[in-house]
Amino acid sequence: MPARDLFGERHVAPSILSADFSRLGAQVEEVMAAGARVIHVDVMDGHFVPPITMGPLIAGSIADQVHEAGGAIDVHLMIDRPADHVAEFAKIGADCITAHFEADPHISRTLGAIREAGCLAGVAINPGTPATAVGELNEYADLVLCMSVNPGWGGQSFIASSPGKVRRIREAVPSPVIEMDGGIDADTVGSVAEAGASLFVAGSAVFGDPEPGEAFKRIAAAASAAAA
Repeated sequence: MPARDLFGERHVAPSILSADFSRLGAQVEEVMAAGARVIHVDVMDGHFVPPITMGPLIAGSIADQVHEAGGAIDVHLMIDRPADHVAEFAKIGADCITAHFEADPHISRTLGAIREAGCLAGVAINPGTPATAVGELNEYADLVLCMSVNPGWGGQSFIASSPGKVRRIREAVPSPVIEMDGGIDADTVGSVAEAGASLFVAGSAVFGDPEPGEAFKRIAAAASAAAA
């Protein structure tokens, strides 16, 4: 299935930020066997957010595996100067690249560059950034990623006001997919699904579980039940 069609459906996207990197391929295989079709890659540079995580090398190492299983690579750039890295992530097989509104004074130009590179273009906003900030980007963005924690670390608690922000984003930009990232598990996913999000990033709730595939299924079932 083309990436655009995948991102137009409801999916839980396991984030490999929380995976065991000594068994990364096996863990990706496990969640995809359980039904995952979007694999989320959190890229952090130590500047925009304090931690340093991974880059194109890691994303590229699983791209063929994910694509051969009918999935897509969803890259979330939590970095300064995201436009400088679009081409490299596109080259290794990213299907969607998301840059932060707060990290780029020329975000519409960067979103255009992402599309020109052949990827879906996403814009992310932090909890402290109002939903209206993306109101002028409806024509440029395929996806709006709403952070439901402050970016930088996995395992944080879900911000309870996040469903209301999803509704405000939908009012500001009616067309793009809304993705929720941070504190997503089987208990929290329902509220944002009901609010209108359709892509749910889950890291520690999936890969922190002894059985990541079963954890994925529980979250996916909760999302589907809430949105039914």
